[in-house]
Amino acid sequence: MGSDSTRPPDAPPPDHKVLREAALAHLARFSTTRQGLEQVLLRRVARWEQAALKAGAEQEDVRATAAALRPVVAAVVESMAGLGAVDDAAFAHARARRLVRSGRSGRAVQAHLAARGVEADVREAVLQEVVEGFSPAEVELSSALVLARKRRLGPFAGAPSLRPPRAAAPEEEGSRGSPEEAEQRRAMGVLARAGFGRDIAQKVLEMDLVEAQEWMERLRAES
Repeated sequence: MGSDSTRPPDAPPPDHKVLREAALAHLARFSTTRQGLEQVLLRRVARWEQAALKAGAEQEDVRATAAALRPVVAAVVESMAGLGAVDDAAFAHARARRLVRSGRSGRAVQAHLAARGVEADVREAVLQEVVEGFSPAEVELSSALVLARKRRLGPFAGAPSLRPPRAAAPEEEGSRGSPEEAEQRRAMGVLARAGFGRDIAQKVLEMDLVEAQEWMERLRAES
């Protein structure tokens, strides 16, 4: 007797209870956004879908069941948000603070949060208050200094000869420049690729070590 090519999969599709348990298990281990949690649960549905198709279940039925589970996933995410287990603003604030302390520019922080589904107004609000007592411009400067320290740029270069000159001599204009100028161009490029504006980069590269360390201490104290 031949096997039934349309037999149901061994595991039933995840229902509201199963998806809710999966959500709680994930949130117990990770901080995430509403979008992030939704993606986790949709992957759970997708795994069931793949297993069901591999087991020989009817494709049309499997696809219909998976589609019907999307609003269930949305309902679970909504319930987690209602419980306060998912809070996009809290996630954004904590993640932005961590990114700033690691040397990420405001532009990079914005992109990171946007990719995780944080709404634009929440992102803007977070960047206004990510470090207590710091204006957005001061946050940006501090972040750039963190990156400069990591990459040994400007005041953290470790050798006076590597610090950028205040201004090029007239006779040097149009030439390839000195090693100091080459280092300045390299440092400006590093900061620009990280998303920092030219004005912030220039301030960082012209800052002396004592002032730079004071900014680092203030950042640590406030965040």
